[in-house]
Amino acid sequence: MPRLPQAPRLGAELVERRSEQSAGVHGVSLRTCAGSAHGSERVASSQMPPQFGVNIPASAGDGADPVRDAQRAEELGFDFVSSSDHPGAPSPSHETWTMLTWIAASTSRIGIATRVLGVPFRPPALLAKMAATLDALSGGRLILGLGGGSGDDEFRSYGLGLPSPKEKTDGLEDAVTIIRGLWSEPRFTHQGRRYSTEEAELEPKPSRRIPIWLGSYAPRALAVTGRLADGWIPSLGYATPDGVPGMRERILNAASKAGRDPDEITCVFNVEVRIGGGAAGDDPDVVSGSADEVAERLAGFLGLGFQALNFMPPTGPEYAEQVELLAREVIPAVQASTRS
Repeated sequence: MPRLPQAPRLGAELVERRSEQSAGVHGVSLRTCAGSAHGSERVASSQMPPQFGVNIPASAGDGADPVRDAQRAEELGFDFVSSSDHPGAPSPSHETWTMLTWIAASTSRIGIATRVLGVPFRPPALLAKMAATLDALSGGRLILGLGGGSGDDEFRSYGLGLPSPKEKTDGLEDAVTIIRGLWSEPRFTHQGRRYSTEEAELEPKPSRRIPIWLGSYAPRALAVTGRLADGWIPSLGYATPDGVPGMRERILNAASKAGRDPDEITCVFNVEVRIGGGAAGDDPDVVSGSADEVAERLAGFLGLGFQALNFMPPTGPEYAEQVELLAREVIPAVQASTRS
């Protein structure tokens, strides 16, 4: 199978803007997550433009076309597409990994992000092999997003048991450790609380450091993010603007205690948006209103120290129009606000 063209890398090394391929979205300088968190005590090691991603619905209903949606996002200049992981959803849906693989084969530049895979659904060692393969065949475009898993009903119905919050965090830590170990060591042994390997081999190794982003919220999971992950991708509603600084500080402190440079960690805010339809809505978990109103609030999120935003526009008939409005009106307004 031919290798698709090499793409810019996201995550620990954010995608480098290629203007001829990203005419719809223009970047500006932004403080890194760590720099913003620590204020004047810390100067960011590099100034990178903010990045923008968009959700691809996993719907398998009539008229749904995830490949078309991803191709249009690429044309509009988005940096990455993403999709959540709910194989047991009650409405018709595609399995996330398979869908994103099909999208990767049908695009050439845009990053491909899992947002986020529930660790209990897939053995970490096998997922390490899956990720290495997809990253290689896509030309280095994978962002591996992982989480402890919020779909308790899905776990139960799929015969996976019901892990406790502690077990979910244990499993998340084991998963990142195993995946990184298999990607870097000739043979890797890990005796974890939830997952283990013994002299496991994985070849070929990835040709780059595939970024791992974690969707984490509880104190212990945030500490795991700081010690082991390349990025943090919380969602508005689970991480409120008032709560973000303390959560991020816990991540960055854990990174420092582990001997890591906190500047290595990418902070990405996953945000549900709705443009138009009159005045801004009352739902604090949805950023809504006119394009300018939405852009103003999003710029405020960047001021919290996020380096990237992932948008979740309404699904259904208005999805395509909402994505167009994001690319043509909202993102330029966010950029202009950030410059001022």
